[in-house]
Amino acid sequence: MTLPDRPFLRAFGDSITPPPLWLMRQAGRYLPEYRKLRSKVSNFQELCNTPDLAVEVTLQPIKRFDFDAAIIFSDILLLPSALGQDLRFENGSAPRLAPALRTNEDLACLHEDNYLSCLAPTLDAIAITRSRLSKETSLIGFAGAPWTVATYMTRGDSTGDTRAEAKLFHYRDKKGFDRLLDILTRTTIAYLEKQVEAGADAIQLFESWAGDLPESVFRECSLKPIAAITKSLRKKYPALPILLFSKGSGLLQKLYATETDISAISIDAATPLPWARDELQPRKLVQGNLDPYVLLAGGAQMESGIDDIMKHLSGGRFVFNLGHGILPATPVEHVERLVERVRGYKP
Repeated sequence: MTLPDRPFLRAFGDSITPPPLWLMRQAGRYLPEYRKLRSKVSNFQELCNTPDLAVEVTLQPIKRFDFDAAIIFSDILLLPSALGQDLRFENGSAPRLAPALRTNEDLACLHEDNYLSCLAPTLDAIAITRSRLSKETSLIGFAGAPWTVATYMTRGDSTGDTRAEAKLFHYRDKKGFDRLLDILTRTTIAYLEKQVEAGADAIQLFESWAGDLPESVFRECSLKPIAAITKSLRKKYPALPILLFSKGSGLLQKLYATETDISAISIDAATPLPWARDELQPRKLVQGNLDPYVLLAGGAQMESGIDDIMKHLSGGRFVFNLGHGILPATPVEHVERLVERVRGYKP
């Protein structure tokens, strides 16, 4: 696999000034054009599973802001849905998967025979999007990391901690929970391979719920599956950029940098910039990490926040991004100013 000559992809090999720029959840509710399109469909799944609509949403922020990368509009929970769970997105609450998987016996509802065909709309959307993007703009595919996806698969209608049922399953029946992680690891690898074949230039894994795991559980339930996924992808696609966003993992992020084949760590807003510069950036590209609430607030706080990140990280391999996704109430004008500030930054 030979990487095209695109700014986002070049950043994995060397420092670029100004750094490439894209934002997590850059296609979403803060954009009036997204809200208009969303009002015309019956539910979120329809938007994800209709290729022409998913393509349109993916391209909206590129047309408006000319980001260096687009990320395909989809959802990490389409995979467990394809495996056999019923997926519901309910207004005002977290997404729900049923039946909840809390024992080894519960895994009988999962079926791997035909799951990739259920994910074909996303793969079609990737292929169409790549054909419509300029040659300078990269396209990112993605999936949830197995631990994070498992937290939703085990949660059911529980209203407590998103991670509670997954933790309990692991502690009560490690063998059964390992089986679930193995299923997710295997199917995620195949799904991501198909995304690359469809036209994704890079892959991002989202590990949203590993932040409070004890180190031993972190190693077993987060690090091990991610290492297996990246090793497999690296074997087939040696040059493929693989990014990982692991919210709240703190110092344990260094383990991803030293014990997996990822290419980049996307740091959250709480990660100290000097630590990321000194401990992560010599090993991997660093992406991040403006607080989405600073972007929402705008003004002098946003300007100084951008400058601080650029001061610490722009001297090495770096992609500017947020420390989590754009908040729905964010003014479009603040995003416009962020793009202007990053691209006009001078050390």
